Amino acid sequence: MKRKISIITLLVSCLTICLAASADLNGKWKGILKFGDMELPLTYTFQVDGESLTGVVTSDQGDLPISDGKIKGSDFTFSLDIGGNVMPQTGKFYGDSTIITSEFNGQKTHLKLTRAQ
Repeated sequence: MKRKISIITLLVSCLTICLAASADLNGKWKGILKFGDMELPLTYTFQVDGESLTGVVTSDQGDLPISDGKIKGSDFTFSLDIGGNVMPQTGKFYGDSTIITSEFNGQKTHLKLTRAQ
């Protein structure tokens, strides 16, 4: 009986941790995207609702809404529309940081984000 209760407690704890990881992506995250010698500071504001991910990416050039966002556990995907070009993005949430990978014109970029203070 104790073993059964321990297993149930462990399963509930794992589910709670998975849900908390998704919820923890909520809020503002900052990073600097580098293109050769250029640097572009970016702020991502994520909003998680179940498996749906929405938000906005902010730079000195303005805001871009996040579209088609999905999150499952610590993995997420979304798209950005940059001047009519849709840029798919994939991400991984690590708790204290997030890595986003994107591809544009055949070139992959990786961006590390940390939670904004």
